[in-house]
Formats: sequence, C-alpha cells, structure tokens
Amino acid sequence: MATGRFANSVSIALRHPGVIAMIVAAVTIAAMLIVDHGPWSRAKTQPAHVAMYATTGEAAHAAGAKVLPTEPKSPIEPERLGPKTSPTVNPVTP
Repeated sequence: MATGRFANSVSIALRHPGVIAMIVAAVTIAAMLIVDHGPWSRAKTQPAHVAMYATTGEAAHAAGAKVLPTEPKSPIEPERLGPKTSPTVNPVTP
C-alpha cells in the first residue's frame, strides 16, 4: 500500500512544471559540461618553452602547414635617386 502511494506522489510531482524545468536544466548543464570539458575539446598546443621556432616557416611546418616560397617582387618603378623623403599627405597646388 505504501509503495502505491509513493509511486502516485512521484508521478504527480514529476508533472509539476517546476520539477520539469529543474530536470531540463540539470540535463542541459550536464550536456554542456560534457561537451565543453571532454577530452576531445582540449587544445593541441605546446607551451611556449617547447614551441620556440626561429622563423614563421618552422612554426608552420610544426603545425603541419605546407610552406611555399614566395616569388621575388618585380620592380614596377625603379628606386628614386637622391635622399629619401616622406610622401606628402595633402599636396597643395597653387
């Protein structure tokens, strides 16, 4: 007899909107913790004292990138003779 009353009270309690909201919140928090802190979400990085590279190319190779050499820059305009001057920002024409 006592078991029937307990089962009846549990089924009534589970139909209450507050209890349903608490269950949904608990399941949501558990899912977020599993997704955010699972072993698959760890960053595959190295600490700074391990990952010290002299050039950007070495760092790219270490990350698994394909490094291609850049083509030399073609001179569109020849270098100007004389002293170097700063470019004029707002040239005034009379």
